[in-house]
Amino acid sequence: MKKHAVSLTLALALFSTVVATAQNQGDWGKFRLSSTTFSNGGRLPLSMALGSNHCPFVTGGGNSSPELSWTNAPLETQSFVVTMFDVTASFTHWGMYNIAPGTRQLPPNAGIAGSTFGQQVFNDFSLGAQYDGPCPPNNLTPLVHEYVLSVYALNTALTLQQSPPNFPANAETLYRAMFGRILNQASLHGFFSSAP
Repeated sequence: MKKHAVSLTLALALFSTVVATAQNQGDWGKFRLSSTTFSNGGRLPLSMALGSNHCPFVTGGGNSSPELSWTNAPLETQSFVVTMFDVTASFTHWGMYNIAPGTRQLPPNAGIAGSTFGQQVFNDFSLGAQYDGPCPPNNLTPLVHEYVLSVYALNTALTLQQSPPNFPANAETLYRAMFGRILNQASLHGFFSSAP
């Protein structure tokens, strides 16, 4: 649980830094993230959920990362990072970094292991360097979890410290590496519950 608390603290600190920077530059709201997979503020589809092979709470989950596209990235962007964070459980489901600066879209299922769209960190499931979707318990409150998908425009590419296979780069490694390198950030919110 301590690991997840650290991840939440780092994620919130990053968000606060980005908000302050954007407000100071007067560009808040120009960098936008959208998705054809789900509506901002809506329910995440079953296609994004983890699935019964690793999640006993979800039947029929597709474990596919959503389509994401962004506009109005800062001109000085050198790379992008995409994350998916469960705010309710302080849990990182996805972290992809060193996405090429000319990229403006990730297709559905770009978060598969070995993706060519960017490098990925081990998420908090520790199932591998990949996207792993929602799997909230259906017997613990709150039953509905809130998820935040974010794209960060960075002023550099990242080199993450890792010593595979014993200490692969994880979400905390990624969040720490992003400090002081974020030009702007855009997010979408979604909700998911395993309860009937």
